[in-house]
Amino acid sequence: MSSPPLLRVRDLAVHFPVGRRGLLGRPARHLKAVDGVSFDLERGESLGLVGESGCGKSTTARAIVGLQRASAGSVQLDGVELTGLDRRAWLPHRRRVQMIFQDPYASLDPRQTVGSILAEPLSIHGLAKPRRRKLEAMALLEAVGLNPRHVARYPHEFSGGQRQRIGIARALALEPELLICDEPVSALDVSIQAQIINLLDELRRRFGLAYLFIAHDLAVVRHLCERVAVMYLGRVVEDAERERLFASPRHPYTRALLSAVPVADPARERERRRTLLRGDVPSPLDPPGGCPFHPRCPEREAVEGDACAVSVPSLGRVGGGDDAACAHQSACHLDPTLE
Repeated sequence: MSSPPLLRVRDLAVHFPVGRRGLLGRPARHLKAVDGVSFDLERGESLGLVGESGCGKSTTARAIVGLQRASAGSVQLDGVELTGLDRRAWLPHRRRVQMIFQDPYASLDPRQTVGSILAEPLSIHGLAKPRRRKLEAMALLEAVGLNPRHVARYPHEFSGGQRQRIGIARALALEPELLICDEPVSALDVSIQAQIINLLDELRRRFGLAYLFIAHDLAVVRHLCERVAVMYLGRVVEDAERERLFASPRHPYTRALLSAVPVADPARERERRRTLLRGDVPSPLDPPGGCPFHPRCPEREAVEGDACAVSVPSLGRVGGGDDAACAHQSACHLDPTLE
């Protein structure tokens, strides 16, 4: 019997109530930030979660680690159900899954020294005696390329890239199996981004970590991730192995995203065809019926009773793939190869 994936997400939904009918009435509407996300993540695998701002990537991450309560669906860590657990029941699982946040300054306590920040997880989980925690903090700083003698400094005494390294060190303190990286380089300069990306790649190989890497920069995802899942308006619309997705995207939204990535060769850039999307991203307060992408889809031809405007397409396996676990999946009524 095969073992379950390290992380299994099924039909995850996060809906926020907006307004109320009367003083104590039910919510008038719900904002559907995440609306039925499903994917698996194996041990040691790196999965990139990409899409436009507001598509629900970060909310998905926060729901997985229990920082945001899920409205529906299932999140399993090594076969153990996590949705609905209270703080006490979550505690044993915190060691196995940790998160790196987008803003390294906002995620660090400015009143604590770096040594205290790194020692705090060890104290909470009782993993080291008090006199050993400073040595553990120094070792963590060294592991992420910082001077271990700086444990007595405060976060404001470091640069943005150094603060993000501290955030990574804090995530590593409990020796997790899974790191959820919520746009960890988007707030950094380009030159610093490359250093942090290379550090994350090195740490993954050294410690055998699995990554759920959230980003809107497809070049970063292509460098770091083995698989890519594309989100649009709270749903995963395509999921495939990295090179297969970049070489042969099946969903019109994925093709539009890839066409927006600039090419370094000016001659190729001039000859390249761009896919321009019409209109704005619909509001998750009032999503369109049918396929959420259909009002902006450049490949759809509106006809009476067409499926795009009527029914929501589910993720289907693109024909030709034998291994369901590694299958190229897409959610599009226009793709005749979907099984």
